[in-house]
Amino acid sequence: MKHNQNQTLRLAVAGIFVAVAVVGSMFSFPAFGSKCSPVQHMVNVICGVLLGPWYACGVGFLAALIRNLFGLGSLLAFPGSMCGSLLCGLVWKYTKKLLPTLAGEIFGTGIIGGLLAYPIAIAFMGVSAASVGFTAYVVPFLISTVVGSIIAGAIIFALQRNGTLRTMINRLS
Repeated sequence: MKHNQNQTLRLAVAGIFVAVAVVGSMFSFPAFGSKCSPVQHMVNVICGVLLGPWYACGVGFLAALIRNLFGLGSLLAFPGSMCGSLLCGLVWKYTKKLLPTLAGEIFGTGIIGGLLAYPIAIAFMGVSAASVGFTAYVVPFLISTVVGSIIAGAIIFALQRNGTLRTMINRLS
């Protein structure tokens, strides 16, 4: 396949992932006192595996931007989706192993994104530093990312098992 056709295919697939993440942001359910929205995290992992860390980070950014423009999310969507997608994409790139890749999404979104959400909430969302702890966003982020990562893990495992994942990655490379 020519380079331009390959690039067009990668951009088209990235656009589909952005759309899935935006539409999927309307799906949530209560879990352990938090609102669990797993679709973005599922997209982070699948996109990180299929397209790589930089496309995955771009998809996370665009999905967060569109969700904010349409009033479907908050500024806290940026650190979680971008850190998680970048880290899981990097882990997959260098290990090609599913479990470490899922752990990368969970750590990137749940821990790093959760910690970065605190200063964003203080600086841009009018949250009082005295009203929330530094780790206030870690648990809610972890709940969503664990559920989304499990879903993505099941999908990727199934694709690996039947050989489709390798075909998809080769087509997109």
